[in-house]
Amino acid sequence: MSELTLTVLRLGLLVALWAFVFAVVGVLRGDLYGTRVRKRAGTTPAKSTPVPRRARRERTPKPPKASKGPTRLVVTAGPLSGTTLPLRASGTLIGRSPECALVLDDDYASGRHARIFEGDDGRWMVEDLRSTNGTYLGATRLTETREVAAGSVLRIGQTTLELQR
Repeated sequence: MSELTLTVLRLGLLVALWAFVFAVVGVLRGDLYGTRVRKRAGTTPAKSTPVPRRARRERTPKPPKASKGPTRLVVTAGPLSGTTLPLRASGTLIGRSPECALVLDDDYASGRHARIFEGDDGRWMVEDLRSTNGTYLGATRLTETREVAAGSVLRIGQTTLELQR
């Protein structure tokens, strides 16, 4: 190969390397600072056509559902004593894993230890997710999904939880 060909290849490789570096910096910048939203010049927001009065429906606010079950979970004893967590109907996971809603700093808790959820019939249920040391409702160890009410006390390892309204 001639000297000129080697020089052109070296310069091409150098340009490709710098293009790669700038691409990486651009991606990192986008991840750190987010994307910038720009308005396009010459575009106007679409105007909504007015709806005739007779076609409008009056919306009446629905009264809130009177819930007789628990609405929050309170840690009464253990490393997180005093922590309050609202219960979600879809389910509240409890355990040591960061994916749980209540992350316990307890050596006796499993990664995904227990779940509290609202059943199809509106009753609140608790289930042990095959934990190593078990979940206790009062003094009894859970072996199946059980119904819980406000005032129920759960024990997971050294942590005591109470369901409250």
